[in-house]
Amino acid sequence: MTISLHIAVAQINLTVGDLAGNADRLIGAIEKAREAGADVLLSPELALAGYPPEDLLLRPDFHLACEREFARVVAASRDITVVVGHPLREEDGRCYNAASVVRDGTVRARCRKQALPNYSVFDEQRYFTSGEGFCVFEHKGVRLGVVICEDLWQSSPARAVREAGAQVLLGLNASPFHVNKRLRRLDELRARATENQMPVLYCNLVGGQDELVFDGASFALDADGQKTWQAPSWEEHVGLVEWVGDGWRATDSAPEPDADAEMYAALVTGVRDYVGKNGFPGAIIGFSGGIDSALALAVAVDALGADRVRTVMMPSPYTMQMSLDDAREMARRLGVRYEEIAIEPAMKVFADLLEAQFRDLPEDTTEENLQSRIRGMILMALSNKTGAIVLTTGNKSEMATGYATLYGDMAGGFAVLKDVSKCAVYRLSNWRNTVSEVIPQNIIDRPPSAELKPGQLDQDSLPPYEILDAIVEGYMERDESPREMIARGLPEEAVRRVVRMLKLNEYKRRQAPVGTRVTSKGFGKDWRYPITSHYRDEF
Repeated sequence: MTISLHIAVAQINLTVGDLAGNADRLIGAIEKAREAGADVLLSPELALAGYPPEDLLLRPDFHLACEREFARVVAASRDITVVVGHPLREEDGRCYNAASVVRDGTVRARCRKQALPNYSVFDEQRYFTSGEGFCVFEHKGVRLGVVICEDLWQSSPARAVREAGAQVLLGLNASPFHVNKRLRRLDELRARATENQMPVLYCNLVGGQDELVFDGASFALDADGQKTWQAPSWEEHVGLVEWVGDGWRATDSAPEPDADAEMYAALVTGVRDYVGKNGFPGAIIGFSGGIDSALALAVAVDALGADRVRTVMMPSPYTMQMSLDDAREMARRLGVRYEEIAIEPAMKVFADLLEAQFRDLPEDTTEENLQSRIRGMILMALSNKTGAIVLTTGNKSEMATGYATLYGDMAGGFAVLKDVSKCAVYRLSNWRNTVSEVIPQNIIDRPPSAELKPGQLDQDSLPPYEILDAIVEGYMERDESPREMIARGLPEEAVRRVVRMLKLNEYKRRQAPVGTRVTSKGFGKDWRYPITSHYRDEF
């Protein structure tokens, strides 16, 4: 007789600390899976707590609340087996990243994560004890092995459950997105499938949590590593696959997204969930008519809707008419609220106020930064009055080199493009216009400028962005030495200059708002360099 087992994958958007809400979401997925005829439901890693819970895990009351909500999920497991991820605090005080197999109101088996990642954005060794052993349970004559996230990236846990008799490998995951991460996951899981000759079902979290975004993109692999089912990226989905003894069967497999679509979706998800999960009624953007604020505005409208986004153009005597025209046109295309508040009166007040202090001193970036800070004060005043969050528009290239003003254009609650290089800003702007042409072409084509003095261009103060971004990517994301970058053809003068700027501006980045991480290393959880440091790279 052919074995048939239906397994549902609960790719759901959970919120750290919303224990009752997460339990409700899990119970909703259980009900949906039961109605679809599923025998087993697989949830993401730490689904009950949300990921990553960070220092909430150090609070005893947090664990007591987790236990109460876990009991509700267990009680809901009528006539269906549920593999639920949750933190587990034992009587001896040790805490585990765990998954429990529950059915008909009882816990049937339990898995404790063994490989605790302590690199990049992960610091699980701060909170969890490494588990031992393995978890294999049987349903309808099929033996299923349970493995949690990082254990899937190691050979030994999967081999242990295979040796214990597992026929199918189930993986609970909270794997954050970055560019090319989906392909890396696929390579690793194919290795587990083929080296054990065991099919794999991979369930991932979806949604935004502070700087991290989770793309979902759950999938199934046969024992030979062939992908037979793909869940959609960037959306909640309770998918159903069937194990028929020699492989997976599924009918709702999603297409593969392209790289630019993935990165743009990550930015939209990051803004949507940060604003929504933190209860802001909407967002405010200082709209200059330049390409960074244009892309940030497009992302914000796609994330929140035009009715929840307010734009404010704050022209100075140095603002070009084309900037005003482009800003008005883009606001019209998107249908957002648009206002203009001239800052020249405030500039004159500050000039008079500081006249005695600045007498006999030449004008420099001080006066330029005052313009930016005036704009920051206006935006924050509007935010305080309305409750809407200010979205900043600076990109990764600017964050790296300090080409941004503290308490000025860096003032705000969430940095939309914090991990998007300038070259990627252009690429994503062009991609967004293939969906619908919301960004006026003139914004994309004109040379970028801060417009803080007559005739100013970004390239007056920075190397060409193609070179700058290559240096930032090499030094910051790949940990290349200056010697290595110069040896592969990057100009030595530019390398020296950019590396120096990158180090000098760590104090600014520490004061910058959180923003969505979309590369393998962003200026956030996985960039932890000292502000005070006398280390100098060798050239």
